[in-house]
Amino acid sequence: MTISDNEMPLGPPVVDAIRRQPALVRHVGHSVLLEPLVMSHVTKLWDVAQSADSSWLYLRYGPFVSEGDLRAHVDRIAGRQDQPFFAIVPSSSGSPEGWASFCDISVANASIEIGSIWFSPRLQRTRAGTEALYLMLRHAFELGYHRVVWRCNALNAASMRAARRLGFTFDSIWREAEIVKGRRRDTAWFSLLESAWPPQQANLESWLVDSNFDRLGNAQTSLITNVWRKV
Repeated sequence: MTISDNEMPLGPPVVDAIRRQPALVRHVGHSVLLEPLVMSHVTKLWDVAQSADSSWLYLRYGPFVSEGDLRAHVDRIAGRQDQPFFAIVPSSSGSPEGWASFCDISVANASIEIGSIWFSPRLQRTRAGTEALYLMLRHAFELGYHRVVWRCNALNAASMRAARRLGFTFDSIWREAEIVKGRRRDTAWFSLLESAWPPQQANLESWLVDSNFDRLGNAQTSLITNVWRKV
């Protein structure tokens, strides 16, 4: 906090910097590949989506009753420049098993969200899933953003745990913020700030090393991050 000429408190000044819109480009990790979501991913996504009804529970869309319905949805979201979607392709399978996007992108305010995340059951609780989100976080901060946002249904315990595990700090709950699939939704908001990213990046990179995983892909240590703070 700083003091203005009239002695009223103001936020700290920001040195203007160039921030860029995230582009639809590939991001290569050790255990996962992120590639722009395209229509050719649909058949493989349908393979892992058919028995994944609960994974759509808190999303605005899905489950899809047919491959054609899934194809129509992917056709609506693939190639968007304002909300770039990426297929998540674990190295272990070589096939897409979920997707995630950058959304609510505010270049002027240096804020960006990682959202509309769908992990099939095959991708959930895996090294590849964690590394996919790490790659998106790293890219967001490399592009010059100061704040990365995570929001979810406040009843979605798994998403809340994922946010804390990745290093996000709980900000607030917007009560009765939305109506989703005909039900009232409270929305939980989390954020990860640029100032907190260097130690969290090191924490994630340390956890993601090959030596932390056995031949079956099970982690040998826990990914310990900051604790959720109630406010």
